[in-house]
Amino acid sequence: MAGESRFPDVDSNGSEKNEDIEIIVNVGGARQVLYGENLNRYPATRLAQLINCLSGGYDTIFSLCDDYDPGKREFYFDRDPDAFKCIIDIYYFGEIHMKKGICPICFKNEMEFWKVDLKFLDDCCKTHLSEKKEELEEIARRVQLILDDLGVDASENRWKRCQKYIWKLMEKPESSYSARVIAVLSFLFILISSVVMCLGTIPELQIVDSEGNHVEHPTLDNIETACIGWFTLEYMLRLISSPNKLYFVISFMNIIDVFAILPFYVSLILTHLGAGMMELTNVQQAVQALRIMRIARIFKLARHSTGLQTLTYALKRSFKELGLLLMYLAVGIFVFSALGYTMEQSHPETLFKSIPQSFWWAIITMTTVGYGDIYPKTTLGKLNAATSFLCGVIAIALPIHPIINNFVRYYNKQRVLETAAKHELELMELYSGEGKVGGSKNELEDLMGEGKERPSWSRQLKVSHSDTFIHLLSDEKHYRTRLQSCK
Repeated sequence: MAGESRFPDVDSNGSEKNEDIEIIVNVGGARQVLYGENLNRYPATRLAQLINCLSGGYDTIFSLCDDYDPGKREFYFDRDPDAFKCIIDIYYFGEIHMKKGICPICFKNEMEFWKVDLKFLDDCCKTHLSEKKEELEEIARRVQLILDDLGVDASENRWKRCQKYIWKLMEKPESSYSARVIAVLSFLFILISSVVMCLGTIPELQIVDSEGNHVEHPTLDNIETACIGWFTLEYMLRLISSPNKLYFVISFMNIIDVFAILPFYVSLILTHLGAGMMELTNVQQAVQALRIMRIARIFKLARHSTGLQTLTYALKRSFKELGLLLMYLAVGIFVFSALGYTMEQSHPETLFKSIPQSFWWAIITMTTVGYGDIYPKTTLGKLNAATSFLCGVIAIALPIHPIINNFVRYYNKQRVLETAAKHELELMELYSGEGKVGGSKNELEDLMGEGKERPSWSRQLKVSHSDTFIHLLSDEKHYRTRLQSCK
């Protein structure tokens, strides 16, 4: 009786009813019996089109599948069976969930092959897909940067080539030995400037001027001037050679560079010209305030430290966890400071004068600092202090683990992206057969072909014939005849 079910019913006109048609789909060795009643819910999909293709001849059939057995009515597809098991759920549940372990980009390509719209993919799975796209775009960006460094455009004039050379010299330490030397020198100047700023505050190293004020030693001033001269020269060279000067000026790290340099020149102007326009005391206070701004130069180390950049990014991604931490502490500080103030009022020598003043005690207690300048003297107050201490430890410990995970995840991700970018370059070199990745941009464009709307990095990456990029970064549709690995 099972064999009879393969023969569809016939309507009054002699044609088969689509709802009664039963077909067998063999995807990568996994056989699945499907019914027209389910498939016709989404007629635009490839499986629904199989029902209507039987009357169109073998040309129509083989335009939709890889092979066909007319005796069994079995359609063969050389596709990923695991992804197909997820995609088939749309005909029964109206949505698709992606299983763990399946590459989001490969799954997206499978959905495109089966002509299933991405809107049926659940939101949780769309998040994985967007993250994977971001990773691929970051790899593409890194590859493009390397290609720009290796490529030499003969059509550029001498000034453009010189500008590009200076930019690589100042911004890309890995590009040459000279660039590494300049990066090391910049790092040393930052350290020396920071050390000089600290040493200048030691009274034993200060001298007394003609007015009886303690000022920095002239030697330290000379070292500070030399460091500022280097920072100024470095910033000007980077600004002149920058390919996008507006983006360069508004970049956060470059704003830090300006704040590290500007106080020196402003204080110099105020010292020589400000005395005639305002009182000397005001000038000295303004100069002192500007000199304190020199601490901003320590953030210049982030330019030369991948670890600091990773930490900054991890903190940006951990705003939610940091917000929870601050919220926990704020609630605890308010509660325990109010309790401490109430419990300590019975003691004649209480140190808790008001609830706002008790905030300081609650902060240093919950953060386990405990200066001891304010402390409880009653038994209930001490119990309240012990409770606030334990709650503070728990409140601080809970959000720490997600923050650490964000740091480790981003650090590992950067290493993976760097390796993937090198892998793409190796594939491009292997495909070109020229022994080097570089060459002129015109040669690369000849290999890649013209593409007006696609970004340059998309066209260049297509040279590598990488399974990772060719389906994502190209506007063309590539349907695979076999399951390709995802690196």
